[in-house]
Amino acid sequence: MAGTAKRRYQDVAEALKQDIAARGCKVGDRLRTERQISEDMGVSRSIVREAVIMLEIEGLVEVRKGSGIYLARLPNTRPGETTVDFGPFELLQARQLLESNIAALAAVTVTKSDIMQMREALAMEKAAIEAGNDDYSGDELFHRLIAEATQNAVLVDMVEELWHKRAQSRMWASLHNRIFDRTYRSNWLSDHQAILNALQMKDAPAARQAMWQHLENVRLTLMTLSDVDDPDFDGYLFSSEAIAPA
Repeated sequence: MAGTAKRRYQDVAEALKQDIAARGCKVGDRLRTERQISEDMGVSRSIVREAVIMLEIEGLVEVRKGSGIYLARLPNTRPGETTVDFGPFELLQARQLLESNIAALAAVTVTKSDIMQMREALAMEKAAIEAGNDDYSGDELFHRLIAEATQNAVLVDMVEELWHKRAQSRMWASLHNRIFDRTYRSNWLSDHQAILNALQMKDAPAARQAMWQHLENVRLTLMTLSDVDDPDFDGYLFSSEAIAPA
């Protein structure tokens, strides 16, 4: 029983790390209270408190008595480590190159179980869109599941790292804050369905093209939302033309 409790608070601590990254929290931000975390995750306050203590020991959070829980450093960084802010279009170019080829490989290695999990991820994404919230966990899960379908842990790690960099990107967060038209997300969900269809047919060229086109559609959407006068704007530097599938 004690071992189960220990694993539970560790699971909550890991979920909090993922939530911090998904929300794009910055160092110094005040996090949710223990009560809010307890209610949101459906776990006891004592387990949440143990999870927070674990994160405090790791140097990830700072608990200020009478004030709250504050982010001391970003997940997956060490104390004193400087986080580089990659531009959104640089990230998208990397993702197009990597994930389109991952999708092609996944089309060869994908299993029925993989397909079923991907369907569930798309159902999560659809529910989030219909609810009108900013939960992109279904979106991220879908992309990670495709990498997992390759049976190559290195590729999974690379995809997860790119999503981590996206969560840390100041400019990416700024662009997403400008997305008020939910049809964008519905269009991206349709793109995901096209990728899934190609995977189900085990059509590697179609899967590669569908993934590349999906990320190209994301790129074009973000281009329309960008402030081209921002000194950090990198839309013209990282074109997709050079990496388009033949």
